[in-house]
Amino acid sequence: EKSFQAVIEELRRGNSYLVNLTFPTKVTVNFSLKEVFERCRAPYKLLFKDQFVVFSPEQFVEIRENILRTFPMKGTIDANLPRAAERILEDEKERAEHVTVVDLLRNDVGRVARRVTVPRFRFLSEIRTHEGRLLQVSSEIRGRLDPAWHERLGDILCAMLPAGSVTGAPKQKTVEIIRRVEPYERGYYTGVFGVYDGTRLDSAVMIRFLERDGKRAFVYKSGGGITADSMAEKEYREMLEKVYVPIN
Repeated sequence: EKSFQAVIEELRRGNSYLVNLTFPTKVTVNFSLKEVFERCRAPYKLLFKDQFVVFSPEQFVEIRENILRTFPMKGTIDANLPRAAERILEDEKERAEHVTVVDLLRNDVGRVARRVTVPRFRFLSEIRTHEGRLLQVSSEIRGRLDPAWHERLGDILCAMLPAGSVTGAPKQKTVEIIRRVEPYERGYYTGVFGVYDGTRLDSAVMIRFLERDGKRAFVYKSGGGITADSMAEKEYREMLEKVYVPIN
């Protein structure tokens, strides 16, 4: 509640339009991190030693044939709710939040690429968890790179980091707010990971993040976007909805 109110105050002052506020939640896990990694379903998975596991549904940047694509994900709803798809797509707050992130990512892509377009806006994808199904809202943004992009791949990634969907807008000021109000260090959470094979890049945002916190304790890091119209209870519920492991 304290962190939420601090964010609302920053929003009211006009210091940010959208803040992605996150927290660690203590959880009990019946599997080892290696077993979670092996059993969970996700487009992108990462196991780092015996420290944390990531099972991310969110692609960050893909570069193939000189085309850069990014897929910001913003908006989640329980797929079993009546009219779930219509409810999240028609929700004005969810739409405003998504538009803000798409604008931010368009700007980021425009810094490194030409002919920036949004070929898909607010499309739905389904995620299956151990407790049921979720719908998530994403958009696709793309731009054209020059053929020598391989020589400046590091600069391209640095220009787009940190990921806009897990920070907010304006990015630099919002990151400063996050550092002040979040009651913990994110660490690797909300970073990015990926594979570059010399011809193409595929990467993901490190969300859906389970981390060891001591010998037998674990924390699950999750959060969501806060706007001036956000209600604390609703945002808290959304944060808890994201605490899941998509086990086979």
